[in-house]
Amino acid sequence: MSRWFPMTCIALACLAPGAGPASAQSPAALAGGYAEAARRESPGFSGLSAARGEKFFQSTHGGDWSCASCHTANPAAPGRHARTAKALAPLAPAANAERFTSVATAEKWFKRNCNDVVGRECTAQEKGDVLAYLMQVGAGGAR
Repeated sequence: MSRWFPMTCIALACLAPGAGPASAQSPAALAGGYAEAARRESPGFSGLSAARGEKFFQSTHGGDWSCASCHTANPAAPGRHARTAKALAPLAPAANAERFTSVATAEKWFKRNCNDVVGRECTAQEKGDVLAYLMQVGAGGAR
C-alpha cells in the first residue's frame, strides 16, 4: 500500500455527506461543520464564539490588514479590496444570501484571505468563530 493511500482515504472521508464543512448548504450548516472540525483539531474545544469571531475579524494580527480592512467594520455593508479597490459584496449572510452557501467558495476565500490577514491558513475554530459572528450581523449591520 502506498503512503498516499491513508491520506487519500482521510481526504475522501472529509468529503462524505454529513462529514464536516464539505456537506454544508447554508451558513449554519457550514458553521456546524467547522465546529465538528474544531472538535477534532482540539479536544478542549468548547464551541464557536461570535465574540471571538468579531475580535478576529476586527484585528490586524500583527500585520497591516484585518478582515475589516476590505469588508468594512460593518460586514453587512459593501466593501472594497484594500489593494485592488475591487468592490466587494456584503459579507454578512443577512445582507447577502449567497454568502457561505458553498463550501468550495467559502474555503477558497478563507484560504486566500487568512493568508493575507494572518499569514497562514485559519483553523477550523477561527473560521467557525468568524462565521458565527457574521451570522449574528443583521442586514442593517446591528448584531
